[in-house]
Amino acid sequence: MRILNILTAVLLGSAAGAEMPAPVTDADYAPLDMAQVRLGQMLFYDPILSGNRNISCATCHHPKFATADGVALSIGEGGVGLGPERRAGAENPPEQRIPRNAPALFNLGAHEFTVMFHDGRIEVDATKPGGLRTPMGAEMTQGFANLLSAQTMFPVLSADEMAGHYSENDISQAVRQGRITGPEGAWAKLSARVSGTPGYAPLIAEAFPDGQTLSFTDISDAIATFVAFEWRSDTSLFDAYLRGQATLPADAGRGMDLFYGAAGCSICHAGAFQTDHGFHAMGVPQFGPGKAARFESHARDTGRMRVTGRAEDAYAFRTPSLRNVVHTGPYGHTGSHADLARFIAEHADPAAALGRFDPARVALAEMPGVDDWRHINDPAEQAALRAAITIMPVSLSKADVDALVAFLSSLSDTVALKGRLGVPDAVPSGLPVDR
Repeated sequence: MRILNILTAVLLGSAAGAEMPAPVTDADYAPLDMAQVRLGQMLFYDPILSGNRNISCATCHHPKFATADGVALSIGEGGVGLGPERRAGAENPPEQRIPRNAPALFNLGAHEFTVMFHDGRIEVDATKPGGLRTPMGAEMTQGFANLLSAQTMFPVLSADEMAGHYSENDISQAVRQGRITGPEGAWAKLSARVSGTPGYAPLIAEAFPDGQTLSFTDISDAIATFVAFEWRSDTSLFDAYLRGQATLPADAGRGMDLFYGAAGCSICHAGAFQTDHGFHAMGVPQFGPGKAARFESHARDTGRMRVTGRAEDAYAFRTPSLRNVVHTGPYGHTGSHADLARFIAEHADPAAALGRFDPARVALAEMPGVDDWRHINDPAEQAALRAAITIMPVSLSKADVDALVAFLSSLSDTVALKGRLGVPDAVPSGLPVDR
């Protein structure tokens, strides 16, 4: 079907013949409670939610780096510094890198975002308790206001991201023992940290005025509401063009014609936010630890197949939104390409691109004793990754790529990139704020 659609796009050859998205409106987003937004801002930047009180959500999703962190694969627990300067700490060093690139957070409050994470392991599913499907089942989904709220709470349970390892703290111990919910679970312990911090009391009272004891779903709901408010992105030049309020520069206009026509980009990068929310095997180079259980020794990441169990989903990953994309590199689910033009050129013929991939271009902080290239150096693994690619190559000249980059630049939104509330001067816990 994708091949047929690309051929159709080639025949159309221009945006005039392709379906353009409708302008974004307020109806595309859920209403927000500003008191919860203000509480969520503090929680997002406060390291209090990490096991060792040394990492916040903002550590890997910072506005300085367009709500990501500017590196291929992040260093979470055990790291020191921010963004490309972050490195393995000398004390309590990390056990491994985060297996996938930190995604940007733009427009996650829009109704159409019904799957989260690169593999979609959290998704809206009306047949499941709470209306959500997650790896934790009903235990995870009860009480969360929406999908984004549920998504925000997975990092606090990850040893490599925020919880810490084994016996380092009370949160990591609870996670290690499988105690997530309940009065002695990790979520209750984190909730007690927040509610027991005096500076949070007025914010909690305003955000949740019914006087109930602060629950972990309250915390996640507030963070989700903040993310939805802070990084709503629909005031770019392209948005103004769709609303009939502006024209695009000539090079961006040519890129738009390619994007919605002969290049076939909009087949997957469809709609107002340039994503079909689907999963596609595009042969993005794999390196780092891969996605494996602790008892497994491989370094592969089969993506969507880890969620569905279907062989046809092997190496398929979610189509990312392209809002503010010129600022959100590195690109791909491993952050394999720091340069957007190069990534577009290689994305057009991913099977051929695998053979010329240069690891020296990857933005990775040094981790002594870690072999990041096991997958790339394994011919069988490379063959399996290449065999999963099903798309037909698209021929793009350098001028075509330059035009596409010019069009993608029109998706930049200065309001969203800066953030509406910004980085707070301080947080109620008094812990350091990444800035």
